[in-house]
Amino acid sequence: MNFNTKKFLVWSLKIVVLLFIGTFYKTFNPIERDFFPKCPFMEATSVKCPGCGAQRAIHYLLNFDILSAAKQNLLLVLSIPYIATGVVFDSLKTRNKAYLTWRKRLFGRQAVYVILALIGIFWMLRNFN
Repeated sequence: MNFNTKKFLVWSLKIVVLLFIGTFYKTFNPIERDFFPKCPFMEATSVKCPGCGAQRAIHYLLNFDILSAAKQNLLLVLSIPYIATGVVFDSLKTRNKAYLTWRKRLFGRQAVYVILALIGIFWMLRNFN
């Protein structure tokens, strides 16, 4: 077994950064703190973009308040299983025919068009309130 020190250090650094960011977002609520960045699109247009509320949603998710997270950004909450599926697909070593078929269905060109359409619909609907 070949131990790759550089790879280990890179992964260790990534884990430390993720833990720091996760702890930061879990501890501090973006609604109550001014040091979180504001959405430039919202600031310029007073229109919510598809990502507006994502920081607040992440805070609530890290504190296991799924309903509040969904109220802040439903698209983000609903996208988590899809993103997790992508992570699983990327980590699989086996590349058989079933894998390739499902990967193409879920992450191929047509899937990208469907996702972009869903983002556009979400963007429009969230601004009609």
